[in-house]
Amino acid sequence: MPNSTRSNWFCKYKIAHRGLHSDTMPENSLVAFDNACNLGFAIELDVRLSKDGEVVVFHDYDLKRLCGEDANLNELSLSDLKKFHLNGTKYTIPTLKEVLDLVNGRSPIMIELKPNKRKEHLEEKVYEILKKYPYDIAIKSFNPFSVLWFKKHAPEVPRGMLAGYLKDIRMPKIYKYLIKRLKFFNLIKPDFISYDFGNLPNKYVSSKNVAVLTWTIRSKEQEKQALAVANNVIFENYIPASPTNY
Repeated sequence: MPNSTRSNWFCKYKIAHRGLHSDTMPENSLVAFDNACNLGFAIELDVRLSKDGEVVVFHDYDLKRLCGEDANLNELSLSDLKKFHLNGTKYTIPTLKEVLDLVNGRSPIMIELKPNKRKEHLEEKVYEILKKYPYDIAIKSFNPFSVLWFKKHAPEVPRGMLAGYLKDIRMPKIYKYLIKRLKFFNLIKPDFISYDFGNLPNKYVSSKNVAVLTWTIRSKEQEKQALAVANNVIFENYIPASPTNY
């Protein structure tokens, strides 16, 4: 079992992947986040920047899968994005500010940074919003430079490294090599590692003395297996028996 610190919320509260979503409550929607809060789970979400620099909560680079629109998110303004509905429901793409206003400390929030390019300043814009939010949060990213930005400019915010073998991800081989082996670990000094469950356990993670979160867990049986090799789970498609690990 990896190192665990009971004072860390990200070890205590099981984390709902993109909110506690379902067919009628789309992923990364306000209703999915409210559902997680009501049942006592922590929340994981993804952030990107719109064309006009607004921090919006959305996983994919484009709108095809969730909105049926052949357009890239970063090429549309917030007002344009608000015209589209998630999975044919009444719910639209929320901003990070809207999510924080809704949650308001009811549940901890883990934010995955998904920058489109280095010069768009996603990290700074996210932190400007988070500075006004006095409750439990954490950030993580596959992009080591995003996590490094928080180490340098906002060290008080818990930060994590996202990693895995990334076999099905389109990415230069050198980045896959570095991310898989946690080569940025000593530079970033993360508070936790968030590693693909399908790639655990492994020697890269076991050699690091920090908390390990694993994704994406999709059944109670998987949860049991995951908690044998990690401190916490990021889950979807089922509801764990308890919202906490202790």
